[in-house]
Amino acid sequence: MPDTTPSADQPVRHKLQVHFDLHQCELAQDVLDDLADAADALARQAGNFPLAELRVLIEWGTRNNEYAVKTTLILPNETLVTSDHDPVVHAAFERALASVEDRMKEYKDRLNQIEERRKHEAGTHQDLSPATAADPAALDEAARAGDYAAYRAAVAPYEDPLRLRVGRWVERYPAVQARIGRGLETIDIAEAVLLAAFEGHEGRPADVPYGRWLVGLIDAEVREFEKHPDQELENVNMARAACAAQPTPGAP
Repeated sequence: MPDTTPSADQPVRHKLQVHFDLHQCELAQDVLDDLADAADALARQAGNFPLAELRVLIEWGTRNNEYAVKTTLILPNETLVTSDHDPVVHAAFERALASVEDRMKEYKDRLNQIEERRKHEAGTHQDLSPATAADPAALDEAARAGDYAAYRAAVAPYEDPLRLRVGRWVERYPAVQARIGRGLETIDIAEAVLLAAFEGHEGRPADVPYGRWLVGLIDAEVREFEKHPDQELENVNMARAACAAQPTPGAP
């Protein structure tokens, strides 16, 4: 198997190790060197990883007279695989390489999002910060009376920051995120969280700030939308309809 790993007396240009495996074909070393050089952009993307290895399988197909190129990028905790084919080996390799570069970028974006969430959700960042303070007495009274419309009015200061937090949380669940904008919105999930909070208000821990307690309810509700999306959406719409049916305070 041809191997472009630098020898001891050659300078190491980057951490990415590129290995070629040729099946049913032979390619000159200068051709393999050119292909390895084309991986420089990918090598720069992988520069901060302690492990980065690109394995390239090149096979000549006698039926279609094309090169089939498969690239496998091995990273810590992730392996990215792409492939392409073309009568010209450079063209097939460059397209497969472009695909793995795109997937590499997506992988790094996911890692960055996870890291940012960890930072954001550490310590006091688990709290929601409403623009105006909610009235604890009004929340307690509405929950005791079983009046969801009154509870929604009292908890309204938390609604906008809760919806933003739900939007970030949904990214952890691709099946739920795929439904956003297609019959499901983050405001629907936020409504489900508030409905769960209404039902559990009187049993909540007394020493946990209300915003932090609301955040702690998000994951369970997102999971419910993942498992039973239609049922959960129906429950939310029923709660909204019940609120709409309540007379507005002070109205004739």
